Amino acid sequence: MKNAPVISARSLVKTVSTNQQSLTIVKDVSFDVFPGESVAIVGASGAGKSTLMAILSGLDMPVSGEVKLFGRPLQSLTDEERAVIRSESVGFIFQNFLLIPSLSALENVTLPCLLRGENEDTERAKRLLDAVGLSGRLHHTPAQLSGGEQQRVAIARAFMLKPALLFADEPTGNLDQTTAAKVIDLLFQLNEDAGTTLMLVTHDLQLAARCQRRLKMHAGQVEEMVS
Repeated sequence: MKNAPVISARSLVKTVSTNQQSLTIVKDVSFDVFPGESVAIVGASGAGKSTLMAILSGLDMPVSGEVKLFGRPLQSLTDEERAVIRSESVGFIFQNFLLIPSLSALENVTLPCLLRGENEDTERAKRLLDAVGLSGRLHHTPAQLSGGEQQRVAIARAFMLKPALLFADEPTGNLDQTTAAKVIDLLFQLNEDAGTTLMLVTHDLQLAARCQRRLKMHAGQVEEMVS
């Protein structure tokens, strides 16, 4: 018997209104993700992948349907309660990095410790930055880093607290091939060593191929791909 799902999505629908018309971005999506699984969501730009990920993580709400995260129905929780779940158990790698401009690379990586009320684990942060090839850039601010380097800081930050669930939106999108390969190895090392569940949006076929499952999104709907 399988463990209870980390993510359970049922009949999700998301619509937005533009120019007096309604556009359906997510259409009747249902699936489960179980502990320790690695799942890639693939599909063309505009297919709704990032919107779906935001709904699954409780950063956005569906028009109808239900998402349970770690068994808790997100729609019945307050914003603060959803934020607590994310703080305690969820890591994120966003496309636009969301680094704090006034903090160094090292300080950005240790920030999740402070947000959780824990002591900064500077040594772990240094090891993570070294793992993504930034050991020489610890004290640089985001403005002093390239886009690819900022991406790597964001990736190191996401690993900082060994999250039970990691959402990653195009985690290798701004990286060169060599660095992307290192990051992919890091993702799956976390998956293996800590039992972290990975939920990835990606155009990177090499990354998608490493995942146990691949979900293809087209016109707002999701179909499980058979290897």
